[in-house]
Amino acid sequence: MTGAAAGIGAVLVALACAAAFWAGRRTAGAVRPSDVGTPVEHATFETLHTASLAAPPLRSGLTEESARRAARRLRHLLGTDALCLTDRESVLVWDGAGQHHGTEVMDRVRGLLDSGRDTAFPTGCDDLDCPLRWAVAVPLTVDHRVLGALIAYAPRESAVLARAAGEVARWVCVQLELAELDRSRTQLIEAEIRALRAQISPHFLFNSLAAIASFVRTDPEQARELLLEFADFARYSFRKHGDFTTLADELHSIDQYLALVRARFGDRLAVTLQVAPEVLPVALPFLCLQPLVENAVKHGLEGAVERSRITISALDAGSEAEVVIEDDGTGMDPERLRRILRGEGDASTGVGLLNVDERLRQVYGDEYGLVIETAVGAGMRITLRLPKYRAGVHGS
Repeated sequence: MTGAAAGIGAVLVALACAAAFWAGRRTAGAVRPSDVGTPVEHATFETLHTASLAAPPLRSGLTEESARRAARRLRHLLGTDALCLTDRESVLVWDGAGQHHGTEVMDRVRGLLDSGRDTAFPTGCDDLDCPLRWAVAVPLTVDHRVLGALIAYAPRESAVLARAAGEVARWVCVQLELAELDRSRTQLIEAEIRALRAQISPHFLFNSLAAIASFVRTDPEQARELLLEFADFARYSFRKHGDFTTLADELHSIDQYLALVRARFGDRLAVTLQVAPEVLPVALPFLCLQPLVENAVKHGLEGAVERSRITISALDAGSEAEVVIEDDGTGMDPERLRRILRGEGDASTGVGLLNVDERLRQVYGDEYGLVIETAVGAGMRITLRLPKYRAGVHGS
């Protein structure tokens, strides 16, 4: 498959072809009186329904488990006597009659796995009770790679079955391609989160522990509280589950981060936090706000700045939550900021901003990217909007 348009086209053709073949095998008396529409309309509905049931297992990739769960639906979709799915090494599942043919399948499809071309062959079965006399095998190809094969068996040679098997195999390929995209998306998200975790500077961790140590003798209770904040912050930042979190959890982690920063800088850093309770359950990408606050701390206290104020607000804006992170620090040249958001240069400074901006656009659309206002000596104001409800986005 080479793209979404080709994939959608393959799905439509496969369903239409399989529906026609399936309808042709039905007898006139097979349509129940309660069914609405003609036999062909009913067959089309049954085909769509069967395809919808076969799709979810295949979205996890071509494995023994996914093949086992999908095979019966695919065989019903084709209305054939037996169906087999393989990967490049072995038979994953056999569904239907004539299971003794399973021992010879890989020899039959070896050339297909190398060439990627459909093949048909007589079974040559000597068992008079076996209904399988002919088979058609179709490669399962994703991104020009043959992952395996779909083999449909029948009592006799059938051009219609050959065409239907080819189209259904292409539909299966669409599902496998989506599975690959899902894996790629997951790997990308994991890579992005690893990058953000790497952004949590080792110097910050060491300095936090040093600040905690400085309180051990002078204020043991304060040291204990800071150590608990440090442990909770690290546990949240390096957790392994969930692509999304809630605004409440993200803000709680930021509060822990700021407690550690204040332990080091004392009165040099003042923080104002304004949060509307109704936006706390809003979901957002995990580790999305912390890099922005860390950026505000860094630019607010760098250079000769003796005192900095950071304001964090999360307010209700109708169907959205609006989060603003503002500092009165050194600011940044707007052209330099544009280069950072294009991924050009100064990666050590801008990886957090660039990463968060890209993730927001990926999840919600380009209109939800970061809005950043800054100038040299004028501080920085970062605004992001979060839809309160978005399909597939749930805090964990």
